[in-house]
Amino acid sequence: MVDFALTEEQKELQRVVRQFVEKEIIPVAAEYDRTEDYPWDIARKVFDLGLLNAEAPEEFGGGGLSTLESCVLAEEFGFGCAGIATALFANDLAIMPIIIAGTEEQKKKHLGALCSEFQMAAFCLTEPEAGSDASGITNKAVKDGDDYIINGRKCFITNGGVANLFSVFVSTDKEKGHKGLSTFILNGEMPGISKGKREDKMGQRASDTSEVIFEDVRVPAANLLWNEGDGFKIAMMTLDRTRPSVGALAVGVARRALEESTKYSLERIQFGMPIAMNQAIQFLLADMAKDVEAARLLCWQAAWMADQGMRQSKESAISKAFASDIAMRITTDAVQVFGGYGYMKEYPVEKLMRDAKLLQIYEGTNQIQRGVIAKALLMP
Repeated sequence: MVDFALTEEQKELQRVVRQFVEKEIIPVAAEYDRTEDYPWDIARKVFDLGLLNAEAPEEFGGGGLSTLESCVLAEEFGFGCAGIATALFANDLAIMPIIIAGTEEQKKKHLGALCSEFQMAAFCLTEPEAGSDASGITNKAVKDGDDYIINGRKCFITNGGVANLFSVFVSTDKEKGHKGLSTFILNGEMPGISKGKREDKMGQRASDTSEVIFEDVRVPAANLLWNEGDGFKIAMMTLDRTRPSVGALAVGVARRALEESTKYSLERIQFGMPIAMNQAIQFLLADMAKDVEAARLLCWQAAWMADQGMRQSKESAISKAFASDIAMRITTDAVQVFGGYGYMKEYPVEKLMRDAKLLQIYEGTNQIQRGVIAKALLMP
């Protein structure tokens, strides 16, 4: 039996977050976009709500949300501001390797510390010469007694300049390519970790995107997740779990663009009538609506499969690619509905359009997603 209804608890979660977004995020989103200030106050309030580390298990102090519930959360935050949402959800991305591969001791120590005290976290995979191609990672960890020494530089890291916990992917055996990657948990206070350049981005400007530099960072072997060589597997399993939430965030952006366009089309008078009376505008709105509904269902399907313990690499990739593609298209059409006003910062849709673009790039470009989908079809 198929059931698309949220439970009463999930509806309450949606209601609480929607109210929070309307009160705390939407009124200040444009200002954060203008200044590029990090949304510390908002992040702290989300932490106090128990939703900053939403998918961390409750026994370690986290929100204990399912992947589907995380999608509900992501859509509402995305509706308010994609940049702020990205800053918040970077914590869940960073802790997912620990949730997937951590021992009980590692979870208790690292998740417990992150969830008990307000801190941000970062997922460190991308390097200047290794974005989509993880096998190109050159940051390395060398065994030294009971420790590893890590050296290298990561780039385009969300929360890189503000995080106190890092999930870091490095090479422990360069000769093995992606099979020589390993994952370590690093604390921001470890000597040798420094913050590099903060990127000046086109959109999602409220999120911190920075370089993270590792210079002879001594890390206990106890901070290695699973075994040497398991890093690529951990990264792919992590992204399978988190991509539906990225798709849901995109749904929130697209839904906001649809709502703003619908409202404006009823208010804007041309040729003596609201532009909503023109079939050209009606068809744009209709296409927006059908794509938002389809994208949400794809994200929920992938999330539900993850919660059932089912393999969902293909469905996860489909949800992320489809939802972010329609967010880009819908926000572009929203600017068209607004006409010249849509191009002006006084109105919200130009920011939505700028924010949407990054959704097609991070956590695997949509070309990479298509590769994942094709591989699942051709080599099941």
